[in-house]
Amino acid sequence: MSVSHAQAGADFVAPSDMMDGRILTIREALEDGGFINTGIMSYSAKYASAFYGPFRDALDSAPVDLVDIPKDKKTYQMDYGNRLEAIKETEMDIIEGADIVMVKPGLCYLDIVRDIKNEVDVPVAVYQVSGEYAMLKAAAEKGWLDHDAVMMEQVTAIKRAGADIIASYFAKDVVKLIS
Repeated sequence: MSVSHAQAGADFVAPSDMMDGRILTIREALEDGGFINTGIMSYSAKYASAFYGPFRDALDSAPVDLVDIPKDKKTYQMDYGNRLEAIKETEMDIIEGADIVMVKPGLCYLDIVRDIKNEVDVPVAVYQVSGEYAMLKAAAEKGWLDHDAVMMEQVTAIKRAGADIIASYFAKDVVKLIS
């Protein structure tokens, strides 16, 4: 699939799982296909988080209740209590050929962002996910928080933690506010 994206003109591919060896397999396939300049952004530290809920609900992709099938994605996403695995997984992805590494979600993992930033020489991305977005939107709608002030505080905290790239549902709002 990554090669087909490169053939279609993608500058980067970003496999969203954390399967061991995935980055190396993609890197080899891209290079074998002649796509030596196509980058890979690895979801290196993707935590099993409740903050994915709104996205999964929108796509009707929440884990289903079937016999012998896990009801969550904890089998291949990281335990949110595990700090050291993030560094190990990130370093392995870089060895395998990742050009950018990502931490997902963002706000509850700013310590991880800083740990990774201190250890690697590639750009660090943070994905501020749907639940982080929905949490602020709901609080602002009820008048509990100043939407723009909290949004900018969150983005600033992510940047301060070490993010070189921020992917966020707030992207358009942030650009509008700082322009």
